[in-house]
Amino acid sequence: MATATETPTAPDTHSQEATWDGAGKPFRVGYGKLMMWYFLVSDAFTFAGFLIAYGALRFSMPTWPVPDFVFQTLPFGLHEYFPDGSAPLIFVTIMSFVLIVSSVTMVRAVQEGERENKSGVVKWMLLTIIGGAGFLGCQAWEWSNLIGHEHMSLTTNPFGTHTSDGVYTVDEAGIPYAPGAERETFETGESYIIHQHDGEFLQRTFQTTDLPGVEQKQEFGPKAFGALFFFITGFHGFHVFSGLVILLIIALNSASGQYVARKNGYEMVEKVGLYWHFVDLVWVFVFLVFYLI
Repeated sequence: MATATETPTAPDTHSQEATWDGAGKPFRVGYGKLMMWYFLVSDAFTFAGFLIAYGALRFSMPTWPVPDFVFQTLPFGLHEYFPDGSAPLIFVTIMSFVLIVSSVTMVRAVQEGERENKSGVVKWMLLTIIGGAGFLGCQAWEWSNLIGHEHMSLTTNPFGTHTSDGVYTVDEAGIPYAPGAERETFETGESYIIHQHDGEFLQRTFQTTDLPGVEQKQEFGPKAFGALFFFITGFHGFHVFSGLVILLIIALNSASGQYVARKNGYEMVEKVGLYWHFVDLVWVFVFLVFYLI
């Protein structure tokens, strides 16, 4: 009884080879989207370098400002209504929430683009633009408050800490303690803020236990803090501003119906969405190193 033999079929490599020709899409991703990923990876290395430099300087110095004291104010003096007259990290939390919500609206714009829903794309992109503009507005107020009210600059940092064991010789108002009065003390590792308010320094003189009878003063904190803060947050803010300009252009193009004929699921919206999500993700790391550590 004869048995039939099956002839092996050669694998079809034509489609795979065609993927890499001039008109193909490597990894089944459009050229523009692939180039956006390349840009985002390179930009991620740039931000990583800045944040690593910040960490190296931060942990190489014996003193560093405490975020709870540096970022404790709210617009219109609303922080004064809190029990202790301060609202640590409340404002920057609101900023972060606004930016994260804008990332959610960007997701909805991409989803509507996949459905070829022009009105939905325009609506959600406009909401994303509003959220990004709100974040930039909050950052502008924070900068103006630190520069104009707290007098922080690239070379001057009014916020400082010390970590030596000792006893303060003056009270919070700068008045020397009366003889025999109970004095405030601090221990190694406990941070104390030296804060400039309305142009005047609240400066404390302290006496260390290592050098009895020797009074030491510290008027300013590490200079690097102001330069690093303004440069890194400003670099991120520039990315947000650039993203807003691109979002506005793509939203106007979408509203004019430019992408309707392409029938590609509004790929331009998806590409700018990748950039916007990257900007939001970077802010998470900026928030971590500047406001939480």
